[in-house]
Amino acid sequence: MHVGDINVGMVPAIAIVGAGIPIAAGIALAFKRLGTDRVVACFFGDGASNGGAFHEGLNMAAIWDLPVIFVCENNLYGASTHISQVMRVRHVADRAAAYAIPGVVADGMDVLAVYDTLQEAVARARAGRGPTLVECKTYRYVGHSRSDPGHYRPKEEVEAWRARDPIPRLKTWLLAEGIATAEEIEELERAVEQEIEEAVAFARASPKPRPEEALEGVYVEEGRS
Repeated sequence: MHVGDINVGMVPAIAIVGAGIPIAAGIALAFKRLGTDRVVACFFGDGASNGGAFHEGLNMAAIWDLPVIFVCENNLYGASTHISQVMRVRHVADRAAAYAIPGVVADGMDVLAVYDTLQEAVARARAGRGPTLVECKTYRYVGHSRSDPGHYRPKEEVEAWRARDPIPRLKTWLLAEGIATAEEIEELERAVEQEIEEAVAFARASPKPRPEEALEGVYVEEGRS
């Protein structure tokens, strides 16, 4: 959950739901003040769109025309609660109107649809025209956590969404368009599996952090505890 790598522009995740939204606006403000063409992509779930941080972050980004794209991965459930029970508007993207910024709905189960939608949002941000709220309609096949069996969802619903899995859909498109062969895709899958296995082996073989490392990178003002 807390994986991140600043060297590639990936800020570690924050445990508080929606807390990354105003932080994303702050990073976008820094990019704008520095005169760069960098754009922030902030990911969160449908549940986070009901929190105060969501509205505060979108409002600040809108009034300052910040180069940030707010990407809501709407999987229909906030833990075990269906979105229809916590939201009156039909789409999370509809909430963008309150801040006079574009709100766009994309098929989150279609890689190409998400790519095209975000390309437009990135171009808009780089042109100095401010943020965009992109809602990707998607789904999770398993429970919210390891202890969640997901019994609150009909099996038919899960199966219907599984049939639209974005990975097989993209594979089918690549084959149909002649962009890749079945052998090339299989080789890519093997390479990815090997990379994951090597990463897991490296993590397991790595030493556990020392207690004193907990204080590294923490600011403490002198004379204060």
